[in-house]
Amino acid sequence: MTEITRLFDFPYYQLENKPTDSALVTKYNGEWIKTSTQEYVDKSNAISRALLKLGINKDDKIAVISSSNRTEWNILDIGVLQIGAQNVPIYPTISAEDYAYILNHSESVYCFVSDEEVLEKVKKVLDQTQLKEVYSFDHIKGCKHYSELLELGKDNSNQNEVKIRKDAVKPNDLATIIYTSGTTGKPKGVMLSHWNITSNVLDSIPRVPLKEGETRILSFLPICHIFERLLIYVYQHTGTSIYYAESLDKIADNAKEIKPNLMSVVPRLLEKVYDKIIAKGTELTGVKKALFFWAVSLGEIWEPYKQNGAWYEFKLSIANKLIFSKWREALGAELSTMVSGSAALQPRLARIFCAAGMQIMEGYGLTETSPVISVGKYADKMFKIGTVGKPIKNVEVKIAEDGEILIKGPNVMLGYYKDPEKTKSVMTGDFFHTGDKGEIDSEGFLKITGRKKEMFKTSGGKYVIPTLLENDLKQSRFIEQIMVIGEGEKMPAALIQPNFEFIYEWIDRKNINLEKTNASIASSEIIQERIQIEIAQCNEKFGKWEQIKAFKLTPDVWSIKSQHLTPTMKMRRSVIKEMYHDLIEQIYRPNK
Repeated sequence: MTEITRLFDFPYYQLENKPTDSALVTKYNGEWIKTSTQEYVDKSNAISRALLKLGINKDDKIAVISSSNRTEWNILDIGVLQIGAQNVPIYPTISAEDYAYILNHSESVYCFVSDEEVLEKVKKVLDQTQLKEVYSFDHIKGCKHYSELLELGKDNSNQNEVKIRKDAVKPNDLATIIYTSGTTGKPKGVMLSHWNITSNVLDSIPRVPLKEGETRILSFLPICHIFERLLIYVYQHTGTSIYYAESLDKIADNAKEIKPNLMSVVPRLLEKVYDKIIAKGTELTGVKKALFFWAVSLGEIWEPYKQNGAWYEFKLSIANKLIFSKWREALGAELSTMVSGSAALQPRLARIFCAAGMQIMEGYGLTETSPVISVGKYADKMFKIGTVGKPIKNVEVKIAEDGEILIKGPNVMLGYYKDPEKTKSVMTGDFFHTGDKGEIDSEGFLKITGRKKEMFKTSGGKYVIPTLLENDLKQSRFIEQIMVIGEGEKMPAALIQPNFEFIYEWIDRKNINLEKTNASIASSEIIQERIQIEIAQCNEKFGKWEQIKAFKLTPDVWSIKSQHLTPTMKMRRSVIKEMYHDLIEQIYRPNK
């Protein structure tokens, strides 16, 4: 193989150059089952042969809805793509109505589901779709199983047809349609070509610290999201072993079993991991507790490249030996790098995890840019706290006059599926409008300053960037989620979901007589006064017009299931505003 230009070229490249017996590893019935590079390629070809026998044509759409990352996803992905069809991944957590919309809008003809829960949601809308059949990865009574296609594809008499189809696929052909979770309205179908993603994979590889054939990966972020999917292709190119976590709540257990060297994360997950670590620290007593929080305070002022000097590094080495080594042990002891994307990471968390020997490479991108635009890298002085690193090769970043980040490069999408007007609205020539605001510093590092659409103006004409306040306040252990509001109003305010788990522990520790229900916490004057202290501390860092003047606590846990958050854990601002309309009215119009 001379050149990689299409997504299905990656497993063949691995087979030719870096074959491994553990290319893809998934846990079934308590046992890690390895799939070799050869088996990966062989099964992908069997799927291709079976799909051709089912009558799949070039440009047919095949939907995949999986609650967890698993080997079958990758085999199906390659099997679909190399016959010129398209893979349409769907977030498992969205509503059945959204399933129906995406399946219809994409005109998917077959659908693969992971488990019974997803199948039941598909069944609810099956008669509203054009689906010919649904296959399942799990064995479910009454549903065709994925292995039936492997059986159908065992006969390789039509392998030459697979080869003809494969050779006919061009780099600029459509590979996948990814429906963005969207914080408002119906999902948009982002069309990405083979070369959109492949070029982004190849240009991202130099930024990821992987050792060929040695690095172990733990993958748990949804593979239906372009961030994790791109990384899977990166790992395949390097010949690393990819282990798929059983679920989010088993990450720590799986990490202890496989001892990963690298994994990708989202800030929300790091916040939860950090909160759990701190909660355990507060349970300590005496010298152990003092040492624990001494190490944390040391981590909070960490600077890269030993900028704090020899005395600081000496103290850090002690903290590492006594405290941070235990943090690493909880994640398998060999985790050296975490790639963070999807949302802004608190600088404090970046410092603490880096100090603890788990370097965080923060990156930036969007589904429409396949996704990587920029990413940090500790080597070569390409790492800076509070930034998302430097743009990768072949991606041009330009800051518009209003501060919006514009992107040009081979990674920019083909457009929105069936929506040329929407596509036109986000392009100026070859430049894609990200909707994010940012700046590039004198050293070439990109810093995200906010979301253009989320920035608002108060009735006094002053601009407020809510994400800056939100990111600061989310560092508080009392606050789980916060949304700053105030567009067209006289002042900024906030809706807050308290960190109920921490507050229950806090009221026990403080011997406060308060009923342990979310509703009691949200309405408690004691809790409101304590959170007011956190807000007052935050307000000191901002101009008077930006400061939060009032807030309301919500008794609900903001989640994907209850529609507060998108599948990538971003707030659905318009939905949250609608849900808590009465609370907002109490803030701004209490006497109404």
